[in-house]
Amino acid sequence: MKTLFCQLLLGTVAVSQLQASQPRGLKDIPDPDPAVQQAGFVVPEGFEISLFASDPMLQKPVQMNWDGQGRLWVVSSSTYPHIKPGAPASDQLVVLEDTDGDGKADKSTVFAEGLHIPTAVIPGDGGAYVANSTELIFLKDTDGDLKADERTILLSGFGTEDTHHLLHTLRHGPEGLLHFQQSIYIHSHIETPYGVRRLMGGGIWEFRPETKRLEIISKGLINPWGLEYDRWGQTFATDGAGSEGINFIFPGSVFATSPGAKRILRGLNPGQPKHSGLEIIEDPHFPEDWQGTLVTCDFRGNRINRFKLTETGSGYTSTQQPDVLASNHRAFRPIDVRVGPDGALYIADWYNPIIQHGEVDFRDERRDHIHGRIWRLSAKGRPLSKAPNMASADVPALLEHLKSPRRWDRHFAKQELRARGAAQVIPVIDEWAAKLAQEDAGYAHTLLETAWAREGLNAFSPKLWRELWATPDPRVKSAALRILSHRWKELPGALKVLESAVTDPNPQVRLWALAVLADMKTPQAFNVAVRVLDHPMDENLDFLLDGTAREQVDLWFPAFQKGTVKLNDNPKHIVFALKSTGRSDALTPLFEIVKKGKLAPEDVTAVLGMAGDAADAAQARQMADM
Repeated sequence: MKTLFCQLLLGTVAVSQLQASQPRGLKDIPDPDPAVQQAGFVVPEGFEISLFASDPMLQKPVQMNWDGQGRLWVVSSSTYPHIKPGAPASDQLVVLEDTDGDGKADKSTVFAEGLHIPTAVIPGDGGAYVANSTELIFLKDTDGDLKADERTILLSGFGTEDTHHLLHTLRHGPEGLLHFQQSIYIHSHIETPYGVRRLMGGGIWEFRPETKRLEIISKGLINPWGLEYDRWGQTFATDGAGSEGINFIFPGSVFATSPGAKRILRGLNPGQPKHSGLEIIEDPHFPEDWQGTLVTCDFRGNRINRFKLTETGSGYTSTQQPDVLASNHRAFRPIDVRVGPDGALYIADWYNPIIQHGEVDFRDERRDHIHGRIWRLSAKGRPLSKAPNMASADVPALLEHLKSPRRWDRHFAKQELRARGAAQVIPVIDEWAAKLAQEDAGYAHTLLETAWAREGLNAFSPKLWRELWATPDPRVKSAALRILSHRWKELPGALKVLESAVTDPNPQVRLWALAVLADMKTPQAFNVAVRVLDHPMDENLDFLLDGTAREQVDLWFPAFQKGTVKLNDNPKHIVFALKSTGRSDALTPLFEIVKKGKLAPEDVTAVLGMAGDAADAAQARQMADM
């Protein structure tokens, strides 16, 4: 009996181990032949898909970005999900090139190796920025052989609690700053020249390399792995573990799972699959109805989705469009998408039949550590785009590319201007901007691109900013305020400008005015911020003002108690600010306002609701008497 019991026990353990390592629904391993995989694609009418690059040219692509020469930089990790103890770090950064322009990579160069689960790369500033586990590093080739021979640690202290939540998704913002993401389980403590920056959980970082200034733009999301900016500088993100599609990002926004969050915002597409990567189509190679739409990867569903944005209040609504691509091949795992130098859409296929991280053993033999592909989706019968040679262009020619309807041209023109340096560019850029014809239809957007180009050189111009602010287009005014969120200390009379901006007829302009006022962190700025209540509010506006009132209460509330900040002597302003604090000492002035009978019924209800949560015993009795 004892022997039989032991056999049964061992058999039960073996079955349990097998079940634990068996991904649900996976009974066999699909054929890894790229031709077999390509045959399984469902391509929209009018499009075709081809293979740009495959193993052994690269393995397990994680993130990719182009450079201005049309080369594709890809970080790859065959180590993921976990390095074996004692094994050397062996992951790579490879550079793929299509030297003959036939739509297929014919050259692959290992720019750097010995990396440890690299999760992001973006070329720039004469090298490449790489997220390498706990560090953001800069790799540079000093002798022209396309191999890194210098490695600099720019930032360190990012958490490493979970390897698919590491620092990732490097992107250049429209003004040239670097943005990147981290996910829910990561706890980061970063030493910077401006003090320690801490992010406990998911969020989005912003980094200016030349000054080493690092800031948090947004908090939350579960496993954000997509980040992009539209034509006017508005920011959007996708979530690889959340299920709400596109998320609208603005400074101070907070989403699900942010530790200690009192309130959170939701995504624009509740009930959507989990998404990785994000691209905005703005290239003449694609049909008109694709322009401005967002493309992202449903890596679990083996397909690529597309969404169309519509401005609504201070934010957006997002409507799903027909799929960009689908596959019946279970190992097709699209995780990043980028428009290439020819205007086609390039898709990083991590290629793996197993994607589970916690449910499947790290050493499961069915994990694929070898394969990886880059696919290329193009429109049949439409001419491909041609990328200009930025490196050989002089500064005036580069500036002319800022007028281009093509996103690629504008982006890499700004990158090349940054590389030339302020001393060479600034005198020319100012003279060029002064000659722009205001009657041209694209004048305001070109002026905005010019201001962004200056920002990339870390050279703010108050004169140019005021010209931007004077344009009637609210999209440009919102983008101007985005710039001001970094530069308000350098603009004389900034608070006066914001007094106008916070009461602007356009709600998105008001939202960005609130963001700048929140960054000022003064009682006077908060006194201006509450004036937004004099205009129609929506969820984003209410969220940002409420969060500012709560988080900066120790700045403005003492000034209010002393009478040096009066919140405009407006009961509505005072009630909103005081109830946002949730503090019992805010109830005394609130009760006085209620007693005077100056509040609308809904404001009285809000005060009493807050009192129910915050009142002490004496205040509860006072509330009962009232």
